[in-house]
Amino acid sequence: MPLHLPAIHRRPLLLAPALLALPARAQGLRTPAQMEGPFYPAAIPADADSDLLQVAGQPGPARGIPLLLTGLVRGPDGAALPGARVEIWQADAQGIYLHPRDARLAERDPGFQGFGRAVADGAGRYAFRTIRPGLYPGRTPHIHLRARPASGGAALTTQVYFPGEARNDRDALFARLSAADRALLTARVTPVDGGQRAEFDIHLA
Repeated sequence: MPLHLPAIHRRPLLLAPALLALPARAQGLRTPAQMEGPFYPAAIPADADSDLLQVAGQPGPARGIPLLLTGLVRGPDGAALPGARVEIWQADAQGIYLHPRDARLAERDPGFQGFGRAVADGAGRYAFRTIRPGLYPGRTPHIHLRARPASGGAALTTQVYFPGEARNDRDALFARLSAADRALLTARVTPVDGGQRAEFDIHLA
């Protein structure tokens, strides 16, 4: 069965008290920044929405394990940030990026968007339909992410990692992090009907 975006992207979400509360563990947290990497799109594709599983004008869906990447965007005080802008870019199921510098670009899955943008809803939640990224040579599986508050200001650029990956400990960028920072950059992954769900909260300075 297809992996569906949650209802927050189709209609306004009623703000439940649990979402409005500021848990103590969310206050004062900062998501660690990481390098942009060499494959941020040279040109933003015409189709750059939050559904990376289907590219306009291309047969689909994308190859690979469907992944619903979702989470909350919060400020330094733990408060949700409605309207925050979030971007992701990543390799396809074969580990190939949508970028002219990737030597295997000609082999890339044309049905996978590779880049997407989303706007956090009134509860500060964002969501993307994407895939579990393939192995890019020399790296552990990861998704690049950039977030910026709706009010403007500095953007956070970082990377999302996955638990239980054999290459995590050998990845130069991930292994050099403290245990606390590794925990903040590791998504909480659970199986769902038709794929996986990855929860990744973003704490902006």
